[in-house]
Amino acid sequence: MIFDDLAGQEAVVAQLTRAARAASAVLAGKRAEPGAMTHAWLFTGPPGSGRSVAARDFAAALLCPANRAASSSVIPPGASTGDAPGASIGDPPGAGIGDGTCASCHQVYAGTHADLLLVRPEGLSYGVKQTRDLVLRAAGAPAGGRWRVVLFEDADRCTEQAANALLKAIEEPAPRTVWLLCAPSAEDLVPTIRSRCRVVTLVVPSSAAVAKVLTERDGIDPGKALAAARAAQGHVGRARRLAQDGEAARRRAEVLGVPVKAVSLGPALTMAASLVKTAEEEAKAVTEALDEPEREALRKAYGEGSTGKGVAKAMRGMAGAMSDLENRQKSRATRVKRDTLDQALLDLVGFYRDVLMLQLGAEVELANADREDDLRRVVRGSTPESTLRRMQAIMRCRERLTLNVAPLLAVEEMTLSLAKG
Repeated sequence: MIFDDLAGQEAVVAQLTRAARAASAVLAGKRAEPGAMTHAWLFTGPPGSGRSVAARDFAAALLCPANRAASSSVIPPGASTGDAPGASIGDPPGAGIGDGTCASCHQVYAGTHADLLLVRPEGLSYGVKQTRDLVLRAAGAPAGGRWRVVLFEDADRCTEQAANALLKAIEEPAPRTVWLLCAPSAEDLVPTIRSRCRVVTLVVPSSAAVAKVLTERDGIDPGKALAAARAAQGHVGRARRLAQDGEAARRRAEVLGVPVKAVSLGPALTMAASLVKTAEEEAKAVTEALDEPEREALRKAYGEGSTGKGVAKAMRGMAGAMSDLENRQKSRATRVKRDTLDQALLDLVGFYRDVLMLQLGAEVELANADREDDLRRVVRGSTPESTLRRMQAIMRCRERLTLNVAPLLAVEEMTLSLAKG
């Protein structure tokens, strides 16, 4: 069923179900709950909470032909999609929403639906030219007769000029266009954009909820699923990787070795170099798997290896296109490296959070219960005050990385702070 893969987000599912049914009511000329549907949505939540998943599910529900209106009342004269109704009172949650198995839903999840514009910024920012092109494409009429949906992941990566171009499109939307923006928090977008969006706030799901998804959807052993869910601290995708990818689990284990190994100058610098190298290796593996297929597709598009009239001219044009592609790929590699390093720092913060909970005697679930011996060792050799200082050092490193400080310098300063306490 649509929305089944959203772990621990019952309130969000109820809200989006009402909106999807309201959208169908608009298309059918029927009336339902006022205000349930609008043309612009902002999905927010911490990493791994499922904001992009929720937006994709909502897009599938809007475009699914099986999604029917729940009320038979006619929309009053003058009503618009911005005032669109939702489910009528008395209908059970989820009634009339498609099950996610039709051709339309498969196309949405594959990113190939004709009426879905899926935007995933691959670099560190998303520029104004790209945004203007997107706005033009979004203004077209839906091919399938329902909605034209723009799903913009990481919308917080828009530059200031791009945000202004996006604002104009949201202020004056095409009649059948729905914008779905995703960002970690509403504050990551300019006030003028977020004030025009319906904000959907996702929470960090419980370990039990994440483990249930891994067990039921991926067939992972319940015990292993729960351990991975705790380690991922509510991040569904990361929990899946930790449970299924031995290399990902190994890299995490290396990161969590920092607190017990970085105890003096030499080891601290060694661990800093190791963290940065691991991030570089993972980024290289990810980008290499994407880069060559993209280059090959571009060569084919320009007819490399063909003969005949116009081929020479096409080859000259390909040189410029290939240069643009390589620049985008370099930007993506920088972003992947930074994101990978940031995830390692979040794992470290989680370790020291567990240390602090043990020091304070708090009865909470530990993200790193499988490393209790290491946790206890750090607990015995430190105080709550020093643990907080270490956590602050890690967060300071994360902030410096966003300001383009050289990764090795930022991480070295952090590991030295960890050693000092």
